[in-house]
Amino acid sequence: MKLYYTANACSLASNIALREAGLKFELVKVDRKTRKAADGLDYDEVNPKGYVPALTLDNGEVLTENVAVLQYIADRNPAAKLAPPAGTMERYRLMEWLSYINSEIHKTFSPLFRAEAPEGAKEWARNSLPRRLDYAQSALGSKSYLMGEQFTVADAYLYVVLGWGRHVNFDIGRWPQLQRLHERVGARPHTVEALKSEGLLK
Repeated sequence: MKLYYTANACSLASNIALREAGLKFELVKVDRKTRKAADGLDYDEVNPKGYVPALTLDNGEVLTENVAVLQYIADRNPAAKLAPPAGTMERYRLMEWLSYINSEIHKTFSPLFRAEAPEGAKEWARNSLPRRLDYAQSALGSKSYLMGEQFTVADAYLYVVLGWGRHVNFDIGRWPQLQRLHERVGARPHTVEALKSEGLLK
């Protein structure tokens, strides 16, 4: 498998998950400006949607969209318990979290990274994020991870998104339980490996 990524993008969650699952994969960096991948391919041919992650499978198929890629990775090694078994209520709860992180938190951060975004869009994002994080903190409560005491791919995704706060002057320290989750996931050996592989940690 090949994981196409850009440093510190949401693809970092898949990088972490692949390591947690113990799967063999090749990490391929995509240049944000030229759209060229480190393996020589034009990234827009790999994923016509134009964004990361993209996971090229051993049979040549390409899987995109973080919510799908993360669950695919989890299902390749059920023993790692990165996702509850398919068909269980717990699995739907995981999908609920992945969807919420993707559509409500990740996408709300997006305007803050775009120089071309109107100031009104950035103000909307700054005003909207607290409510979304309030919910996440309330739902997390005193649990170690989003699903309880078991780390899952949803924690990897939330870890990455929360980490963006420091790059856009948005302090997640206002949500202490989320801050602790971020620190807990950040201390996991496979997270450290993933950060180093993307040049985000020495």
